[in-house]
Amino acid sequence: MPPLLTFVARLSDGLPLVANTAPDSGIAVTQDHKNQAKDILRGLGGTRATARMSIDTNNNLIFHYLLRDSLCYLTLTEQSYPKRLAFLYLEEIADAFLESLAHDHGDRWREAVNTTARPYAFIKFDQVIQRKRKDFIDPTSRQNTTKLNEDLAGIQSIMRKNINEVLNRGEKLENVSSISSNLVAESKKFKWGAKKLSWQAMVNQYAPIVAMVVFVLFVLYIKFFW
Repeated sequence: MPPLLTFVARLSDGLPLVANTAPDSGIAVTQDHKNQAKDILRGLGGTRATARMSIDTNNNLIFHYLLRDSLCYLTLTEQSYPKRLAFLYLEEIADAFLESLAHDHGDRWREAVNTTARPYAFIKFDQVIQRKRKDFIDPTSRQNTTKLNEDLAGIQSIMRKNINEVLNRGEKLENVSSISSNLVAESKKFKWGAKKLSWQAMVNQYAPIVAMVVFVLFVLYIKFFW
């Protein structure tokens, strides 16, 4: 099943620049889904938000978002859709959107984004999203399997939250960013501790063997050369 809903928005205030809904997904994208997407986008404005996040909904669907160059790329997929592929989709959307902006506005593309006051001012990019979405319909296709195999991103580090935590409970996304930073710090400590334990285990395993070899060489030296 392809990505069901895709938004590109300005990060500072969540203004949607372009949106696309899959017409042939077989799953109805409701107004509630669209409202949730807009709430997420608005909630990111003015915060130190995590660059990538997955947000569970209550109906077997999940939002994924990617932040890049003061823009937010958000999509809605089924829970069964591979997370890594969802973020690869967003990466390709981001690459194509920035290329389109540079083509139309040159070096002033940031100004064009920052000064627009009209929602969906870049709606013509919808055609590109439609083409990209078709490329990601089947996660098991050879093309998408190859993309997954070539993807070296640490997708396991992407945070995952519930829609209620992000929206209904009013949790500030800057707090999520703080949590993410703490997790990264703790993971570094764990990685160093694991390396230290591994080194100690190797010393304990091979030290007796090395000592025995040195002793034998010493005895041979005394016997033949002393």
